[in-house]
Amino acid sequence: MNGKTGLEIRNASIGDAKRISEIENECFPKSEAAGAESILRRLKAFPNHFWLGFYGGKLVSFVNGLSTKEKDLRDEMYEDEGLHDESGEWQMIFGVDTAPEFRHRGFASAVMEKAVSDARAQNRKGLVLTCKEELIPFYERFGFRNEGPSLSSHGDAKWFQMRLAFAD
Repeated sequence: MNGKTGLEIRNASIGDAKRISEIENECFPKSEAAGAESILRRLKAFPNHFWLGFYGGKLVSFVNGLSTKEKDLRDEMYEDEGLHDESGEWQMIFGVDTAPEFRHRGFASAVMEKAVSDARAQNRKGLVLTCKEELIPFYERFGFRNEGPSLSSHGDAKWFQMRLAFAD
């Protein structure tokens, strides 16, 4: 349990798929949101790379993504769970989602801190994500550095690649 937020954080199971899909669709426009089938495939391939935050027993926030030896996040990673490599050096983050009615309570930060902590404990080189310009300051608080515009065209949006590299 996270002392600051009262959030319980654990990894995902297949039984969490429906609620994960609901939150994903509340957080992203249809062109950017992962569909239910995509989430289910991800859960089957890398459940330990979904960090779920529960408040009062209800899933309210989550972070997910695959690990890979590739240094940069590519659009193909969102749809091809076969690109996951458990021994990968980099933890990619596909989304940091919090149900709208639970935002601004520190839940996303708590779940993100757990994902960063686990990536460090797994001896990864760090984490990589893409975000919209207005979210750059949020990720900088965790130590991510803005690498500039991403090559991603996911959902026809403009993305910036952010990297948190652990010191050797």
